[in-house]
Amino acid sequence: MAKKVALAYSGGLDTSVCIPILKEKYGYDEVVTISVDVGQPEEEIKRADAKAEKISNKHYTIDAKEEFVKDYVFPLIKANGSYEGYVMGTSIARPLIAKKVVEAARKEGAVALAHGCTGKGNDQLRFEAVFRQTDMDVIAPMREMNLTREWEIDYAKEHGIPVEVTKSKPWSVDENIWSRSIEGGRLEDPSFVPPEEIFEWTTSPEKAPEQPRVVDIGFEAGVPVSLDGEKMSGYALVKKMNEIAGENGVGRTDMIEDRVLGLKARENYEHPAATVLLAAHADLEKLVLTRSELKFKKIVDDQWSELAYYGLVDEPLYADLNAFIDKSQERVTGIVKVRLYKGALTILARSSPNALYSEDLVSFDSQTIDQKDSEGFAKYHGFQARMYRKVMDKQ
Repeated sequence: MAKKVALAYSGGLDTSVCIPILKEKYGYDEVVTISVDVGQPEEEIKRADAKAEKISNKHYTIDAKEEFVKDYVFPLIKANGSYEGYVMGTSIARPLIAKKVVEAARKEGAVALAHGCTGKGNDQLRFEAVFRQTDMDVIAPMREMNLTREWEIDYAKEHGIPVEVTKSKPWSVDENIWSRSIEGGRLEDPSFVPPEEIFEWTTSPEKAPEQPRVVDIGFEAGVPVSLDGEKMSGYALVKKMNEIAGENGVGRTDMIEDRVLGLKARENYEHPAATVLLAAHADLEKLVLTRSELKFKKIVDDQWSELAYYGLVDEPLYADLNAFIDKSQERVTGIVKVRLYKGALTILARSSPNALYSEDLVSFDSQTIDQKDSEGFAKYHGFQARMYRKVMDKQ
């Protein structure tokens, strides 16, 4: 019986060098590579397939695009998912990828699961939160061998493995339909200004169209369902929104991020659709949810986002939080009008059949509410503070 290991495979430098390493250094007879399509560019999938066919023993490409949007991105939108300002494209995809790898590994009779994550980042934890639910061995060559990017580039050349990165441009890029992350090389220096060449999804704001783009986004039960009145499937809608917002320069983030391990990291992201859809969703919530719901939901959203960032989607609390969030979203239906212009996003208007808003009651020209009724409330507003001031004045 061949000793098989299943490898989560992206086609990049790290996972590509893992293939010969798993054979040479770990003694596995066969390496089965699994790529999971969660919205990467088609060319990237094709390159990964072609490379894996040459250097692995068997390769799978699993189409999980619609599942990713429906079961991971949409819950994220409903939870206003954001970790320190990061929309969590990479983190929310990892558990799904890991689960697909496990399924393929079991089908192949593999005895181990491997990934190409380093020991300094978050992805090792996200993959292994799923991998370690099985009885298979977990292998992490980058971490266990303490490898550097330069060593990997040299090793890849020695083994005839084509790689896109170079020592002068060692960018590490990870993308799916929700976001694109760029890191590595000089980007690790917080004082270094990123070159325009690292961006692919977003036009430089200075070069964006001179005329603003206005878009109507339709939501049903907290989920985006239409753009400018056209109903669309989840994946198609996010993809189209990426194109619209990206060409108008919207959706770049350059931030210092606190990783799970405690390390601070400089991260660059592109996420046009995420920027717009999250802003529109949060705005619509303000129109239909009560003040108490909004206040409590912010606590829930923050906890949800932390669990998602950590990759702990199988934590019971994650399901508990989703139950509350789903209930709160039953009324989050309506339309939000946004303007995109040279990197800026502006909410122009919003409407909902479930709005907790009355133009008549709030209008200064209406007498539906007798203003005199609020006098008693005003007399007691700040009552204890006034009592405190009197006490202090006597001392």
